[in-house]
Parts: sequence; structure tokens; C-alpha cells
Amino acid sequence: MIKVEAFIRPQKLDDVTAALHEIGVYAMSISDIRGAGKQKGITQHYRGTEYTVNLLPKTKIEIVAPDEQAHQIAEIIAEKAQTGEIGDGKIFLYPVTEAVRIRTGETGDIAVS
Repeated sequence: MIKVEAFIRPQKLDDVTAALHEIGVYAMSISDIRGAGKQKGITQHYRGTEYTVNLLPKTKIEIVAPDEQAHQIAEIIAEKAQTGEIGDGKIFLYPVTEAVRIRTGETGDIAVS
């Protein structure tokens, strides 16, 4: 099993989740977060005062999938979340050694399906 963790622009979430649903991926955790990277924030004006926002809103998607499906998921996220601008995000893939479904006690791949 592999955990796919993606940090994307919030406005691309609907495109990403729709594409994942098309391949049968429905189980995911989604969090609204703030972060900084190469984009280094943005300068905004409010009531005549200029200020810099260093931590920008991002959306974090977490999916645990079978090894053979994880790379396909990462490719779909990358394709659907891309705008071509700095700040599009990152995708990380981590090995998962074990999973347990609390309700039934099932373990392994069956616990995440």
C-alpha cells in the first residue's frame, strides 16, 4: 500500500476529485491548510495599506491505495491540478506497512478498499 499526499490549489479540488471518482477512487481525506514554498506569498492591498500574505491557502488530499493504483492516482492529481504557475503544489508517495479497519478488525489491502 502507498499513501498519496498531495498539496494543491483549493480551486482545483473539484477537478481532481471528479477525475479520481472516474477511476473509482472515493476514499480520501481532504484538509484546508496554509503553506509556503517557492511562491513566497502574495502582496495585497486592503483599505489603502499594502501587506504580504506569506502563508497561502492550499488543500491537502490524502489517499491510501494499492501499490498498482498509487502512481495512477498521482498522475491524475498532477494533470488535473496543474495550472503551469508557481504554487501548483506537490505530491508525495509514502509506503504504508499496515492498515486496520477499526470496525471489523480487517487488515492489509482489504482494510482500505
